Amino acid sequence: QVLLVESGGGLVQAGGSLRLSCTASGRSSRSIYDMGWFRQAPGKDREFVAAIGDSDGRLSYRTSVKGRFTISRDIATNTLYLQMNSLKPEDTAVYYCAAKSSPTGGYNYWGQGTQVTVSS
Repeated sequence: QVLLVESGGGLVQAGGSLRLSCTASGRSSRSIYDMGWFRQAPGKDREFVAAIGDSDGRLSYRTSVKGRFTISRDIATNTLYLQMNSLKPEDTAVYYCAAKSSPTGGYNYWGQGTQVTVSS
């Protein structure tokens, strides 16, 4: 099993920045493949935000965050990051870290989430 723990959420004014972290631990943490960030706003479905490929480091982003958010990963410490700049009120959501346990499967490990609130 893999335990994902997010941190770094909080309250910030529009235009501000936050950096989310997600640390993976557990016996299988060295068998993590792609990792990503998702978010869920009140009353809305969970949506993809950003992902980083394990084998090629390929980055992908949701269109609305391109140029503002940057995903990165420290393999040595099993930590995933999401640097969020120029935050907007519509970025307000619970942000979840996710990981894949196989290169071809879906995201099957999830963190508990961290709240990000952007005030206008």
